[in-house]
Amino acid sequence: MGAAAMVRHFFSTLSLEPELPPSHVAPPIRVATFYRFTHFDDCAAIQRFLKIVCDRNRVRGTLIVAAEGINGTIAGEHDMIGEVIRQIETLPGCSDLTVKDSQAAEMPFDRMKVKVKKEIVTMGVADVSPLRDVGQYVSAVDWNALVSDPDTVVIDTRNSYEVTAGTFRNAINPDTDSFREFPSWFREHRASLTGAKSPKIAMFCTGGIRCEKATAFLKAEGLEDVFHLEGGILKYLEEIPAEQSLWEGECFVFDQRICLTHGLEAGTSDLCSACQSPVSTANKESPYYQEGVSCPACYGSSDSKSAQPIN
Repeated sequence: MGAAAMVRHFFSTLSLEPELPPSHVAPPIRVATFYRFTHFDDCAAIQRFLKIVCDRNRVRGTLIVAAEGINGTIAGEHDMIGEVIRQIETLPGCSDLTVKDSQAAEMPFDRMKVKVKKEIVTMGVADVSPLRDVGQYVSAVDWNALVSDPDTVVIDTRNSYEVTAGTFRNAINPDTDSFREFPSWFREHRASLTGAKSPKIAMFCTGGIRCEKATAFLKAEGLEDVFHLEGGILKYLEEIPAEQSLWEGECFVFDQRICLTHGLEAGTSDLCSACQSPVSTANKESPYYQEGVSCPACYGSSDSKSAQPIN
């Protein structure tokens, strides 16, 4: 059954008026993150379907739908999240969806948003798709060996403000403000990154979607030995004990928990009210940090609120 037919069948079985979610969901709250590169031919119908499914199950968060697949993070009661996942798995190419679970003491989202976009993660390069060609997946348990190899170039594909909270030891920070900047950054620095011997390139991101698409881009650029962390940093922090970890700091997440650490426990970082970058406990000791005014990432920029360093 195609997506449009499946959605029409779903609508025929229920009233189209969604049940409004309650103002409170009892803890512990299940937070599920997932994505799938696949092909959707009727994104508007899928958008409507997903919004009704999430509202009826009192689930909140964000889902992005595009012709290339689905990407999102949702939160709610454990069984309700399970029902939403089961419904998503009925979509074309979404069976056996890989879901990364964590918990929150409070609902980390204000409402449910389902958006239709051109890409589920915006790179802005035509004809780059993991459905056609992609790098090699590397599991969390095999990641340390790969990135410890001196012949491996390790690249963080996240935004610069995410990297400030934490990253892998010796990883290169492209210092980009959005994933859309990654292709031009790589092309500009390709010679210095690859050199004459074309080393292995290993990339990572929060949940795996950006680094997976980045490997598709590098493959399109003619590179072969390209790898990405399967399940992203979240899977690594879930599976790898702190004493064996090469991760330094915390992992920024796009919800009200701000950051997570090993075991997917809540981190200690706050958000700078000026620039919305994560602020670690160490950052708060900086003379450039003033609560409600600035942090080391934005001090002296247009984002800061005329802060003066504390000497």
